Amino acid sequence: MEIDVSPAKRVDLIHTELDNMVGQRIRVRANMGRSRIVERVGTLYQTYPALFVIEVEERRGRKARQSYQYVDVLTGTVELYDFRTGERLLEFAEEE
Repeated sequence: MEIDVSPAKRVDLIHTELDNMVGQRIRVRANMGRSRIVERVGTLYQTYPALFVIEVEERRGRKARQSYQYVDVLTGTVELYDFRTGERLLEFAEEE
């Protein structure tokens, strides 16, 4: 018997999983539209009710913060990978 998990519950699960990974280095792959894909490596800095923040190092030792929404992880627009192994961290993207 398959249990149907609503998208709202899935977003909550993503939030909980990321909350447990604060401080961990991860690689983010974000589809920004128009065939533009951005990949960055950084530290999961903070989680908020609707989004999470990654702190990345820029040129000359400067740091920048990028924010992403949990719903983007759910839809597969944003993918998160383990920094060391390259393994995908969260498999919540809905099957079509």
